[in-house]
Amino acid sequence: MMAMSCKDGKAAMDNGKYVRYTPEQVEALERLYHECPKPSSIRRQQLIRECPILSNIEPKQIKVWFQNRRCREKQRKEASRLQAVNRKLTAMNKLLMEENDRLQKQVSHLVYENGYFRQHTQNTTLATKDTSCESVVTSGQHHLTPQHPPRDASPAGLLSIAEETLAEFLSKATGTAVEWVQMPGMKPGPDSIGIVAISHGCTGVAARACGLVGLEPTRVAEILKDRHSWFRDCRAVDVLNVLPTANGGTIELLYMQLYAPTTLAPARDFWLLRYTSVMEDGSLVVCERSLSNTQNGPSMPPVPNFVRAEMLPSGYLIRPCEGGGSIIHIVDHLNLEAWSVPEVLRPLYESSTVLAQKTTMAALRQLRQIAQEVSQSNVTNWGRRPAALRALSQRLSRGFNEAVNGFTDEGWTMMGNDGMDDVTILVNSSPEKLMGLNLTFANGFPAVSNAVLCAKASMLLQNVPPAILLRFLREHRSEWADNNIDAYSAAAVKVGPCSLPGARVGTFGGQVILPLAHTIEHEELLEVIKLEGVAHCPEDAIMPRDMFLLQLCSGMDENAIGTCAELIFAPIDASFADEAPLLPSGFRIIPLDSGKEASSPNRTLDLASALEIGPSGNKASNDYSLNSGSTRSVMTIAFEFAFESHMQESVASMARQYVRSIISSVQRVAIALSPSHLSSHGGLRPPLGTPEANTLAQWICQSYRCYLGVELLKSGSEGGEPPLKTLWHHSDAIMCCSLKALPVFTFANQAGLDMLETTLVALQDITLEKIFDDHGRKTLCSEFPQIMQQGFACLQGGICLSSMGRPVSYERAVAWKVLNEEENAHCICFMFMNWSFV
Repeated sequence: MMAMSCKDGKAAMDNGKYVRYTPEQVEALERLYHECPKPSSIRRQQLIRECPILSNIEPKQIKVWFQNRRCREKQRKEASRLQAVNRKLTAMNKLLMEENDRLQKQVSHLVYENGYFRQHTQNTTLATKDTSCESVVTSGQHHLTPQHPPRDASPAGLLSIAEETLAEFLSKATGTAVEWVQMPGMKPGPDSIGIVAISHGCTGVAARACGLVGLEPTRVAEILKDRHSWFRDCRAVDVLNVLPTANGGTIELLYMQLYAPTTLAPARDFWLLRYTSVMEDGSLVVCERSLSNTQNGPSMPPVPNFVRAEMLPSGYLIRPCEGGGSIIHIVDHLNLEAWSVPEVLRPLYESSTVLAQKTTMAALRQLRQIAQEVSQSNVTNWGRRPAALRALSQRLSRGFNEAVNGFTDEGWTMMGNDGMDDVTILVNSSPEKLMGLNLTFANGFPAVSNAVLCAKASMLLQNVPPAILLRFLREHRSEWADNNIDAYSAAAVKVGPCSLPGARVGTFGGQVILPLAHTIEHEELLEVIKLEGVAHCPEDAIMPRDMFLLQLCSGMDENAIGTCAELIFAPIDASFADEAPLLPSGFRIIPLDSGKEASSPNRTLDLASALEIGPSGNKASNDYSLNSGSTRSVMTIAFEFAFESHMQESVASMARQYVRSIISSVQRVAIALSPSHLSSHGGLRPPLGTPEANTLAQWICQSYRCYLGVELLKSGSEGGEPPLKTLWHHSDAIMCCSLKALPVFTFANQAGLDMLETTLVALQDITLEKIFDDHGRKTLCSEFPQIMQQGFACLQGGICLSSMGRPVSYERAVAWKVLNEEENAHCICFMFMNWSFV
């Protein structure tokens, strides 16, 4: 009887779907699944030996159980993801319907106004009286600011102002008080940041955004009210008075200071009323406006070195969303007093697009970032929590802003110049500014530097897209940085005493970018730069062979209109402690033209040859195009150095010359990137416009046909189009690497650059071995002889790494030898099919 049951069980197991597991067996299998979702055959056999209750089940059936279990888990996750997407789409649909209703009201309002003005114009035409002189006088009066009587700032008067502010804010957020137009380049959708609009034809500059965030309304309000924690331009927000209201709300009186983005303009400050209340439908509202021309209450006199700007009714409308989360409307409306800055900078202070990028969208991004961190693991790269990484980014940005502004209340004093006023030198001897530099640090050595020097300058750039220039500065540090000064900066922060640059002969071999963190949309990167050291002097034993920089990079997307591009870095100790002192230096490039550039979003330039040729050269003259006409931007440079007080004059001279050399290098790069080196080639990137690139494309296609017997490019797509263009737009990632002892990549199409997360400029710095893991390198080594003898090899799917360290999965890959016209091996070409970021 027992034998019979075993036989029947075996037959059922062979069919693979008739086995019924007991609860005890399922519990044992579930325990192993949570330990290892995909056990090897050896582990499955070990499980059978360790669990007697599984002894009547064959290993094959256990393998099937695990396959089914993984499938169920995948289906559960997919169902959960689809439910989340459905909730987002439902909420987004609600937002779009509300936006559609608002637009219809706006259209009706415009139609009414149009009819009114048309009738008024006709009546004016019929009038016989000549009122031309009167019209001139009257029309001039429309531009005069009306003189309102002072507002009452007593508690009752403040409540009246608060209720008025609430009504005006809601009319902007959901009504037609402001004519809103869609932000260029922004398309609403379930994965977009939201619906973003900018004002058209209103006083000052204004921006509006609607979006969905996975946080409860009270948490959203808490984050947004703490403007100092997320708004990088905010220097300080002081709550000077809090008044509760009868409806359960609060009125706060705030004084806020904003940093100036460049050395060419003064900073701004605001004297504000903020009103927080809950509406009848449960929505939470936080609205603000400037308090000016008031009496019988608190006031804020003008503050030296600040221009008092005006905030018109602005704020946040936060509504609970079905299924959790919040729907949020943000309105920012400012008058930044553009008259107080040089005329060349006024577009920056009169651009609603810049306001949207720097303030409105920054608020939405902060909320989305925190929501993602809440829903995912708390520990990220290098074992640090997201909040700690955000704090490091904030410290870098804030330190750079302090250096650019050089406020006297922070201890900065200006040094005299050397006869030229192109570079400003500031000195700070306050312990607060040094951020712990005089304290014993993690390495046990006390730093003796007791002062900080800042050298800063600003320059106007023509026809150089900020994103392109920033990418070059990031990827080619050796083109502008001085290794000796980098070493001095690291030594001054870490230990002392240290000598001035020039006394050491050590150099640094190259830079390695180690990704640390990035925001959801990759608009901001936090990374560690490792400067690999070689040939140090014996007396430099206290200095490490390698140097490290903590670096913040943002604004590398050319399609983001009005975005400021920043590269900010600070030397750090190898221990990289959270409390490490940071002295940020870097670059900020601000576009002054609001028009959208017509250049390719990933356009770049191989500057190696262009820089060697100089302005008079024409080697790169046919590389790529710039169709957007004249564009202007302002670059601000600020470098900080810790030093001993008795070395002030020497360090100041060194810093002044260093910043001047950087300005010269940037001007050289700008010339290489200017339209004089560019021409129209259909938007293709260099070296795609060169004859060499066209020849390489032909070699790649011919070699593929020769070895694999099929065409690489579809015949239909080749008609009338050169192979290079078709290859460039191929959906699979295609890239070539050199046949050297250490192969490096020499060419990649659009998909290849996207997969490696790099540009054609930086492609040559990526070696073949860096993109493969250990398994991939072993597979490639075993297949390499076949590639050289047979001409090609098919590689199984696997995982490789982008230049930013992100894992990329691919279904399969093909490698083949590319032959030149003499039938000699020119390079190896790889094609990765169906790749995606993990």
